Amino acid sequence: MEQPDRPWPENPAPAAPSPPTGQPNRPNPGNASLPEIPGTGLLRPGDTGHGVYELQVRLLQIPHIYDGGAINGRYDTEVRQAVARFQNAYGIHGDETGIYGDNTRHALMLRTK
Repeated sequence: MEQPDRPWPENPAPAAPSPPTGQPNRPNPGNASLPEIPGTGLLRPGDTGHGVYELQVRLLQIPHIYDGGAINGRYDTEVRQAVARFQNAYGIHGDETGIYGDNTRHALMLRTK
């Protein structure tokens, strides 16, 4: 007897578990092989990549902070100075001057898209 064609397998593979409600899907910090989620972690001079690119895009949205700055994914002196200007202009404390840490990130994300 011939089996009818079915659009799904009889024994589907189990779905990957999703993170618990309210918990971000973040990599285990002890596993260096997992990629960093863009926009998280500390950024400082010498860093490169998508996180720095996103920082540059956001800094450009704040008047007189990074006017005409490059969007090249490199945390150079110009980016450090822009981060320091932002921290000073908005009274951001808790991160080293010119370093994009949690407090600076939170304040910048609240003010940009």
